[in-house]
Amino acid sequence: MKVMKFGGTSVGTPQRMKDVSKLITDGERKLVVLSAMSGTTNSLVEISGYLYKNNPASANEMINHLEKKYEKHVEELYSTEEYKQKTQAFLKSKFNYLRAFGKDLFTLFEEKVVLAQGEILSTNMVTNYLQEQGVNAVLLDALEFMRTDKNGEPDLPYIAKHVKVAIESHPEAELFITQGFICRNTYGEIDNLERGGSDYTASLLGAALNAEEIQIWTDIDGMHNNDPRIVDKTEAVPQLHFEEAAELAYFGAKILHPTCIQPATYAGIPVRLLNTMDPSAPGTIINNVTEHGRIKAVAAKDNITAIKIKSSRMLLAHGFLRKVFEIFETYKTSIDMVCTSEVGVSMSIDNTKNLPEIINELKTYGTVTTDENMCIICVVGDLTWDNVGFETLATEAMKDIPVRMISYGGSNYNISFLIKAEDKKRALQALSDTLFNNK
Repeated sequence: MKVMKFGGTSVGTPQRMKDVSKLITDGERKLVVLSAMSGTTNSLVEISGYLYKNNPASANEMINHLEKKYEKHVEELYSTEEYKQKTQAFLKSKFNYLRAFGKDLFTLFEEKVVLAQGEILSTNMVTNYLQEQGVNAVLLDALEFMRTDKNGEPDLPYIAKHVKVAIESHPEAELFITQGFICRNTYGEIDNLERGGSDYTASLLGAALNAEEIQIWTDIDGMHNNDPRIVDKTEAVPQLHFEEAAELAYFGAKILHPTCIQPATYAGIPVRLLNTMDPSAPGTIINNVTEHGRIKAVAAKDNITAIKIKSSRMLLAHGFLRKVFEIFETYKTSIDMVCTSEVGVSMSIDNTKNLPEIINELKTYGTVTTDENMCIICVVGDLTWDNVGFETLATEAMKDIPVRMISYGGSNYNISFLIKAEDKKRALQALSDTLFNNK
């Protein structure tokens, strides 16, 4: 069985819902994960904002506007009165449910219930459309099997057990439709998966079902070897190792959240990135295969701040780094890059919320300086230390770019350069020309 995920833009209009329905009805049995229709979650967030402010009148105005949008979609999506009326009745019940939140105290718990309605609406509409077309499609309620544990992490054994029961109870079904993003927590309350949203749901379900393949369908044709908005002559990368994909996701490739394919990685299930706007495009396959001797892509991460601590007392000082890192841990601030010498340590961060407090505590251990408006450029591919020459190519491409820090050796799949943000475009183009366009 394959698991397929479609994002909000892929089901954002009646026509796109019809297009997705054609894509998934190819005769193979599969589980399809859907996001909320594009724009719906933003509207629900805004509705929640009014309810937090005890302004039900404005919340109801927005609910009415959203309901009219869905009513119009119903008229365009269905061709029979039976399914129009069936879906309209369901939508009416859900929008009345949303209006009821204006009568009582509104808290984070109620907000999560409100936000869950987007996925519930989209999956019901698509399932009804499939059934109208004569497809034996079954809607599975994700709240029956998607659950997190007491630490807020997905409870994979629970998920695997209950999704298998749900599927086995419909042996005649051709397709299964379910919601992405939403779940219940260990106390049975409606919650969400946050990191990676619907992609994370698809990866978790793929791992739970030991799926043949997990497909992530978006409006982008896979991962590119560079950012096509910035660099000339980019192309989709046909294949990536799981760790290469994780590096790219962390360092700026927006198509995937860094953690969302971890369940697939652990289970060894390939993930394929495909484009709903161009279904014939090959996209990108992510698996456990390493293509030796190849650089795959370059990515950039913006809004970086570099911090340098210089201290002669550091020389042979036992526990110095531990004390420094504990400061960042105290303020829940992740570190991207680290470079050390005998008299100093440099680090980069992308979260400056607690920067003044961090700097103040670091001054206990030495002289602290910062560089803001920086950017990390990450070169991804087979960069094991015995793959001679590729690090030289990367540094040669950067010969005219001022480099603040270089990180190499911490991973077999990346070499990173910390540069000024103003040099980003020039650096990306130079690397692209050297690594990809001179073939």
